Amino acid sequence: MHFDLTDLGLFAAVVEEGSITAGASRASLSLPSASARLKGMEEMLGTDLLERHRRGVRPTPAGRALSHHAQLVLAQMERLRGDLREHARGGVRGHIRLMSNATALEEYLPEVLSGWLATNHGVDIALEERLSHEIGPAVAQAHTDIGVLADLGGVEGLETYPFRIDRLVVVVPRGHKLAARRDATFVEVLDEEFVGLEAGNTLAEHIAWQAARLGRSPKLRIQLRRTDAVCGMVQAGVGIAIVPETVARRCRRTMSLSTLRLTDAWATRQIIVCVRRLDALPAHARRLVRHLVGTAKVDV
Repeated sequence: MHFDLTDLGLFAAVVEEGSITAGASRASLSLPSASARLKGMEEMLGTDLLERHRRGVRPTPAGRALSHHAQLVLAQMERLRGDLREHARGGVRGHIRLMSNATALEEYLPEVLSGWLATNHGVDIALEERLSHEIGPAVAQAHTDIGVLADLGGVEGLETYPFRIDRLVVVVPRGHKLAARRDATFVEVLDEEFVGLEAGNTLAEHIAWQAARLGRSPKLRIQLRRTDAVCGMVQAGVGIAIVPETVARRCRRTMSLSTLRLTDAWATRQIIVCVRRLDALPAHARRLVRHLVGTAKVDV
């Protein structure tokens, strides 16, 4: 049995994308070349690696096993390249895969990453937004090197480090009956009409779960993808919303909004950095993790 790194990289990309076409593009191969390589791998093993459907492909049990080992081999090769580059100027560029939830991606990472990238010229970062509950498993399965997510579970068995405290607040239009208040509990605002984030968003699910614990459900007038758009709807008088404090503070600079501190214990979330094993990462990825953790602001 002989698979080269191109084979393994292609197969990993196809499984992650759920598509031979998308996987081939990501692996910088033509579709005919990619198809021939996949067919050759299956013939070499004597078993199907992919189930082909009209809407894409899924790995067979053998394919899942190969995907797992391919990710490990590719991660080890990336570590090798990164470590060797530390000793040879002009070597292979370092590459880091980083997944982040929306809050960290919008509010914290641009500033933190810009300074680091400016002083690490030989390193590229593939930054991808994912829901918090998707990031932990992606790190565990070696689909990404580093995860930044809200600490709401799904990180068992991973190494985790504190990054930021994410406080939730209520935003209301200026002149709203709640605008004169400084704080409120969730139950005190549940009778209001809400502007929310789209279904599946980690924060939206977090809020819905807390309402369900009270035997209630928020009265959602509309659900949007981005927190800035949510605040815009609140300013227009569509309803009130619960958003991260950093979002509210930024939006208040350009919008007519008032904020109330949400006093429930669950309204303070910790954003964490997670990896499978720090000592197994390439040197440049370890440096990035240490940089992220070094900027941590976790005072409660």
